[in-house]
Amino acid sequence: MHPAHPLRIFWFSSLVTVIFGIIVATYGGISSLWLFAVLCILEVTFSFDNAVINSRILSRMSKLWQTLFLTIGIFIAVFLVRFALPIVIVQLATGIPFGDVVNMAFNQPERYGEELHKAGPVIEAFGGTFLLMLGISYFLDHEKVVHWLRPIERQLARAGKIRFIKLIFMAIVAALLYLTVEPELKDTVLLSSVLGIALQFGLHSLSVLFEKKFNSVNKAGHLVGWAAFASFMYLEVLDASFSFDGVIGAFAITNSVLLIVAGLGVGAFWVRSLTVYLMRAGTLAKYRYLEHGAHWAILALGVVMLVKLYHVELPEAVTGSLGLVFILTAVVTSVLEKRAEDRKPTAKKAA
Repeated sequence: MHPAHPLRIFWFSSLVTVIFGIIVATYGGISSLWLFAVLCILEVTFSFDNAVINSRILSRMSKLWQTLFLTIGIFIAVFLVRFALPIVIVQLATGIPFGDVVNMAFNQPERYGEELHKAGPVIEAFGGTFLLMLGISYFLDHEKVVHWLRPIERQLARAGKIRFIKLIFMAIVAALLYLTVEPELKDTVLLSSVLGIALQFGLHSLSVLFEKKFNSVNKAGHLVGWAAFASFMYLEVLDASFSFDGVIGAFAITNSVLLIVAGLGVGAFWVRSLTVYLMRAGTLAKYRYLEHGAHWAILALGVVMLVKLYHVELPEAVTGSLGLVFILTAVVTSVLEKRAEDRKPTAKKAA
């Protein structure tokens, strides 16, 4: 069977889905099974563009680190990012001891959901600026020659020639957030946004530094050693940034923490499998604008998270489908342009 065959890649995610589905249905009935399915779809929808970006980064890593991403990485994604990290955020935001927050999550899920929503500004400022910087970094690359939304992307690429333009742009964003949010949120938003910017810039810079200065590349041209580790950590932080919104949105569907972890966790398995499929199938090479669409989707999600600081909240269905719209449009555009190019030689021969 070909390494990129869907059955070879998605069988484990399918098995995990069936096992957890049976467990959920056994203990919670059909209603819980339905909520479980909705949460899985929510996670995949929110993280589809994440899978596209992950596949590009993962394709540059050695097989060992690809395996670590799919094993240790999935443990981090399910148990740390979607369960432990929200608890830590609630603890830091409220000052409630970690053990009490865990007890609250299991025994007082409604209160836990309320406290998590109260911690929203921390999550939105951090995740929004992290994703915004990730997206804008792609378009401010002055060496990028393929442009999808050409009038906009060409101007951004030209602007990328200005030294430190990404940091200047994000510093302006952080300053605007600080000056315009509610007074009681100013310090929280500033600290969270600066942390998001610093983490994105730091992890990316470390990966480049290790690759160029310490020759952390094997004979096949794949990242190994510290460069691969930096990319691995970058992927995990990126996954966390995408998952925050899903975790908060999940409490609008159910207050059961275990059901949320199960649904979003199984969704995370599907996102990892989708990442592998896109990488092995060479999807980014087949659709030249797919990566562009994914980064526009990331920019859009970053903006959506930041405007929540001003109590502007779009429905979950709109937020989740926003990324899919960009990606599907990019795929369609890629296909149409490829067909037009293929017809040109035929037309010349006919003439």
